[in-house]
Amino acid sequence: MALQPGRGKIEGRHYLPSTPETVTWGDLPNALTKPVLSIDSGATVTVDTVSPEGILGDQGRDPDAFLAALGVSHPEVLADARAIATSGLSHRFGLDAPHIVTGPVLVRGAQPGDMLRVDVVSLHPRARYGIVSTRHGDGLFAGEFPEGGPPERGADARHWQRFGTLTTFCAVERRRGRLFGVLASANGTRARFPLAPFLGVMAVAVDSTTEVLPSTSVGLHGGALDCGDLGPGARLYLPVQVVGALLAVGDPHYALADGKIGATALEGPLRATLRLTALRDAATSAALGALREPFVETDTAWVTMGVDVELPEAIRRAARSAVQFLHSRMGLERAEALAYLSAAGHLAVGHLGPGTQTAFCRIRRADFVEPTPAKSRLPRPAFVRLVGASDPTGPDPDRDEPAQATPETDPALPRLDDAGAPDDRPSPDPTACPDQTAHSDGTAPLDGTAPLDGTAPLDVAMPPHGPGHPDALGGPDVSTHPDGGSRPATPPRHGTPTRHGSSARHGLSSRDGRRSREGKPTRAARSARDGGAPGEAAPAEHRVPFEGGPAHGGQPETGTRHRREPVPDPDSVDDLGLPPLEPDGVTGSSG
Repeated sequence: MALQPGRGKIEGRHYLPSTPETVTWGDLPNALTKPVLSIDSGATVTVDTVSPEGILGDQGRDPDAFLAALGVSHPEVLADARAIATSGLSHRFGLDAPHIVTGPVLVRGAQPGDMLRVDVVSLHPRARYGIVSTRHGDGLFAGEFPEGGPPERGADARHWQRFGTLTTFCAVERRRGRLFGVLASANGTRARFPLAPFLGVMAVAVDSTTEVLPSTSVGLHGGALDCGDLGPGARLYLPVQVVGALLAVGDPHYALADGKIGATALEGPLRATLRLTALRDAATSAALGALREPFVETDTAWVTMGVDVELPEAIRRAARSAVQFLHSRMGLERAEALAYLSAAGHLAVGHLGPGTQTAFCRIRRADFVEPTPAKSRLPRPAFVRLVGASDPTGPDPDRDEPAQATPETDPALPRLDDAGAPDDRPSPDPTACPDQTAHSDGTAPLDGTAPLDGTAPLDVAMPPHGPGHPDALGGPDVSTHPDGGSRPATPPRHGTPTRHGSSARHGLSSRDGRRSREGKPTRAARSARDGGAPGEAAPAEHRVPFEGGPAHGGQPETGTRHRREPVPDPDSVDDLGLPPLEPDGVTGSSG
């Protein structure tokens, strides 16, 4: 059934029906227009809007007779449409603007210089049908459609067929909670398309006591915006020109394509619930920056608009407003804003054909995110890559190995002296240790034990032959000596924290770290005990097998070994590589 005036759910705090006393036919308000309702700023109002289709002069101004010919029963005709059609409201078809405009509504506290924000809370179709009309002289194909001849002499409301207007009827269906329009062709073809209701006319009063603007006008006051983005959840900003703003609305649509190729969209009456809020300059600047003209905001887009009699200039004005918004509100330089619009802006045409042209520039809100907070990064120690004995990337005694960076040659690396790491040394970055997660094939257990397949573990950060052995790190770790030569670097010992964490973390025995630091021998004393110079490998008779080796029932000495990787030269790094993504997949603000 039709949503008759006053019936059904009224969602707003205030209710405004469309009656001959609360509407104008074809005009917008000015400074002298008397308001039909006054509300507080921030309050909601439900407005029953009426479509002019079915009551215009080229349709007989008799909705009962006209709609009955299209198969609409008497209870489906809206009572307010019938009342307006039969009232004494003056309207000259072809001379006056066609829209039935309801209002205006005075918003208490709204002053010139403020911005009126119109929140579209909800939109409900009031009828189970809509109409698309093709009229002579209107639309993109004016002069081509309708394909019949021009209006005949003597065409009026009593001889309305002489106008030659073509009417296309569309039923409204609900499927799985969504509304669709259905166009049934004479040859049996059916076209079904989703509905996207919105109000085509939303305007505040102009600051004039003499000028009366037609409802088809568009400007700073708003007017016939025909912006399909003004659906439920959208917010429209209009500059206030007179005390109280005096908002009027009308021209309800069920669906409209960009460009509005024909004379009308799919027209149909709507019950609209709106929230009207007057914004002072600070709140306006927070929302629009320096922009002070009609602006549309949705949950997914910002929309600027341009108006001119020439379509190219209307498009340029919409783009200029978008540049100003991105510059003053989002902080982009003007050249950067233009570059972004060239790459990601979306231009659309609101109205084509004779008269004023409108254009829109849509900006995706998702393209502009808040900058992620900077993360503090500690100096990363040198990476250690674990290799097996059969790994082709392991050390080859027949070829020269590049010099490895050590604490003696690279001051940026943490230094491990004989006494171990000092207590106040910051914890190393865990991300610097590769392969800290267990592999599905069992080759990298985290507890330092051997996998079930009998192979040596790949994630044990400990020397395979004990402290002092030349192969403790997969071969002598070559570092540069101050005198220009090279010497093996001292490998880490049991109980000494490695570059990647504590000894317990890598499977070492807890008793290995029980010795007090005061009781540990110095490097010179240890070298004298082992019978070699400082830094040299211990003699074979003093080599101690590591836990997990043959002496402890573990793997043979030919198992997994690891060595330090050289720190890459900054001059040799490929500068075309992209930085790794942060955890949320964003490297920084795009704005």
